[in-house]
Amino acid sequence: MKIYKDFTFEAAHYLPSAPPDHPNSRVHGHSFRARIWVKGEPDDDSGVIVPFDELSAAVADARDALDHRFLNEIEGLDAPTLERIAMWLWNRLANRLPGLSRIEVSRDSCNEGCVYDGPGEDETRMAAE
Repeated sequence: MKIYKDFTFEAAHYLPSAPPDHPNSRVHGHSFRARIWVKGEPDDDSGVIVPFDELSAAVADARDALDHRFLNEIEGLDAPTLERIAMWLWNRLANRLPGLSRIEVSRDSCNEGCVYDGPGEDETRMAAE
């Protein structure tokens, strides 16, 4: 069983890998949406996987780190693609949310998104080395 929590944030960025004449090579902003999924079995006593107030607190911390910020200045987001934002969120939330199973990040204005189901075996092994 899975539960999720959505949040939005407004942020500016540019993509260093974009060609110089491409609009993404210049600073611009987006309205982003993130969905954080947690997988588990409901607790026998409480009936919940994780209390939503705990999920909300973890999400609020991540949102505050991104909202109305220049993403390129955030450690780990010097090239803030949707993919890297999703991985950054995973790394920020994994210790606080046992059962974290998926992160979705999208840009509302572009109708684009990324789904990240966590590090694969190779990524986990390389991070441990």
